[in-house]
Amino acid sequence: MFKNNVGGIDRVLRIVAGVVLLALFFLFPDEPWRMWTLIGVVPLATGLFGTCPAYSLFGISSCPAAKAR
Repeated sequence: MFKNNVGGIDRVLRIVAGVVLLALFFLFPDEPWRMWTLIGVVPLATGLFGTCPAYSLFGISSCPAAKAR
């Protein structure tokens, strides 16, 4: 269905960034900026699934397999 366009290092960085942002959501329950950390779902999902809609829209790929085609 979706082509993989997120490569290895990019994928790891997205997963780490997503987990860190979501961890901040649970570590700081009374902060007014807490809801902004839920944006961590986006990099986490794109890292786990290996595809980024924005990359597809702009024709970008950091995946070595996709570049070899």
